[in-house]
Amino acid sequence: MAAITIFHNPACSKSRGALALIREAGHQPQVVEYLKTPPNRAEFAALFAAAGLAPRQGMRSKDALFKELGLDHPATTDAALLDALAAHPALLERPFVVTAKGTALCRPPEAVLPLLPA
Repeated sequence: MAAITIFHNPACSKSRGALALIREAGHQPQVVEYLKTPPNRAEFAALFAAAGLAPRQGMRSKDALFKELGLDHPATTDAALLDALAAHPALLERPFVVTAKGTALCRPPEAVLPLLPA
């Protein structure tokens, strides 16, 4: 994996903002357009674990699909959420950024700054 990896959706302003901040700081990250090449269930689970988030915290819970799939029910397990995410990667909140300094959901985009190498 590159020194910096961003799980990116070019249609998302927050994702574009984080990518711009990374590049403005002089870094060329590995850009994973997760809608084109989605991580598998285990990779999503590892991403959340590295960020210190439960699956629900890393998913687009206000998305209509989240509700349509019944994922908004409080009793929905982490396993069920990960299964849904593997089947519907658009439910991933974005952007996630991975560096040697850590992994984080970078909302707002400025949350990427502490992760960047000096």
